[in-house]
Amino acid sequence: MSGGADVVGTDAALVVIDMQDVFAVPPSPWASPDYPRALAGTRRLLPAFTGRTVLTRYVAPAVPDGAWRAYFDQWPFALVPQDDPLYEITDLADVVAGGAPVVTRTTFGKWGPELAAATRDAGTLVLAGVATDCCVISTALAAADAGRRVLVVDDACAGSTPENHERALEIMRLYAPLIEVTTVAEVLGTAVH
Repeated sequence: MSGGADVVGTDAALVVIDMQDVFAVPPSPWASPDYPRALAGTRRLLPAFTGRTVLTRYVAPAVPDGAWRAYFDQWPFALVPQDDPLYEITDLADVVAGGAPVVTRTTFGKWGPELAAATRDAGTLVLAGVATDCCVISTALAAADAGRRVLVVDDACAGSTPENHERALEIMRLYAPLIEVTTVAEVLGTAVH
């Protein structure tokens, strides 16, 4: 890992961000072309974080307020109820069924008291998921500000485009050592089970 990262130990939690149909399945305009790569990387990480995995889920607010009104004027397809199939976590339903907690929020960033509690106040958060240039970066910055060490796993994340994925990673690298960009192989090579 870059930046001289310490071993990923038992004080780390895997946070799988928004691996939902809305970001996976065309014709959704939010579907990431690299979602399959992020899913494969996430699946490789899961065994090293048994009992220490949390999934997050984005849902639209019931009634958009403030700037969200203009946002949903641009993306009306996504203004559906929380239980709409668009917001399902289908590819990782087995992880949810296995007891991993799911934190649902109407914000891009998933950091907050719910995620802190679900990760049992882990000192290190290992982030995977989508979209690197939206929900992943929003979560990483807020968690780092809250004093958590954040590792963003490049090959377990996907952006809205490959170029936007790389741009977001470059921005997050500017926050080292609070945020570090790493790979699945690096995490698995240092993870303590």
